[in-house]
Amino acid sequence: MTIRPTRPGTVARVRVVIAPDSFGGTLSATEAAAAIAAGWRRVAPADELCELPLADGGPGFVAVLHAALGGELREAVVTGPLGGTAVPVRWLRVSTGGLVVGYVEAAQACGLHLVAPTARDPDAARAATSRGVGELLAAAAAAGVHRLVVGLGGSACTDGGAGALAALGAGPVDGAGTRLPDGGVALARCRGLARWPASGLVPPDGPAPELVLAADVDNPLLGRHGAAAVFGPQKGADEGAAADLEAALARWAEVLAQTTGRDPGELAADPGGGAAGGLGAALLALGGRRVSGAGLVRELTGLDAALDDCDLVLTGEGSFDWQSLRGKLVTAVARGAAERGLPCVVLAGQVAVGRREAAAAGVAEAHSVAEHAGGVAASMADPAGTLADLAAELAGQWSGSR
Repeated sequence: MTIRPTRPGTVARVRVVIAPDSFGGTLSATEAAAAIAAGWRRVAPADELCELPLADGGPGFVAVLHAALGGELREAVVTGPLGGTAVPVRWLRVSTGGLVVGYVEAAQACGLHLVAPTARDPDAARAATSRGVGELLAAAAAAGVHRLVVGLGGSACTDGGAGALAALGAGPVDGAGTRLPDGGVALARCRGLARWPASGLVPPDGPAPELVLAADVDNPLLGRHGAAAVFGPQKGADEGAAADLEAALARWAEVLAQTTGRDPGELAADPGGGAAGGLGAALLALGGRRVSGAGLVRELTGLDAALDDCDLVLTGEGSFDWQSLRGKLVTAVARGAAERGLPCVVLAGQVAVGRREAAAAGVAEAHSVAEHAGGVAASMADPAGTLADLAAELAGQWSGSR
């Protein structure tokens, strides 16, 4: 799919900002930016290229912010999304003017990339847990941060954040007060929480940190745009598992609402509550404040300053689809370009957004790597090479220095 806007002109040198997200489990944002730049330079070596890898709260969130902000990377070992396996994770501690901020990436603890494709089945979808995220939050809180920013996206679980709350001391219990096992479907038997508020976020020598949710989407917890219906199938849920998870999350919403004094319907419809398999809803119940993950990264990485001094913007992700239009990184970049009257071109593994929808989001052109490479298998066999090849072809069309 291609939309032809006005070209940036026939100047001898084009200034290009290359600002992609990660490409699923194939390329990090840094690798994707490097591949696009390498392909572009083959054809237009005189162009000025600014590589600015980005994230929207999902995989790569901590790495991107570390590159932009500096700070100290700290390590922890937490429970993985399928339970027993321990997963090494890193979080970022940044101190500025007396304010200590911890940046945590949920996908490191419960990311879909931690579950082998062959293991993404209905049973795994029902049982996957966010417990490791809670352990990670507790570790950061114990380190004395004043603010915890949690990147939400790319998770393997659909447990409404129940596992995370359990790790923080506020796990779900049944009518007899017995703690429920991890996993989303167990929440169908939930009748309360073991403790409230969650003591694991309160360090021994100070108050609980401010909680900020950097969400990659604005989906609610429940409904046809909710966590189970939209993201469950990506995690292995079939129709039956998705229905089971939806019903269990509905019960979970009632418990969270009762605990916090909220209206269940309002809580279930909160924008971002469905992020990371419903982890957003649990963190909102803890008093968290939701922000756009893409918007936050845009601000902290200096994207706007880079856009002020360029002629063309290239961005990308694994799949440019309708979910991309619900707050993901690509649309944030396109919005920044549109504000300046700049053309924005998307390079994605696959493209499923129509012309009108893309144009309305500020995207001038959208190109599929799989289509350019002759199929998904060919593109996946050499992700960096095929992305570079597509970038080289686009340089031939867009650059005035070729």
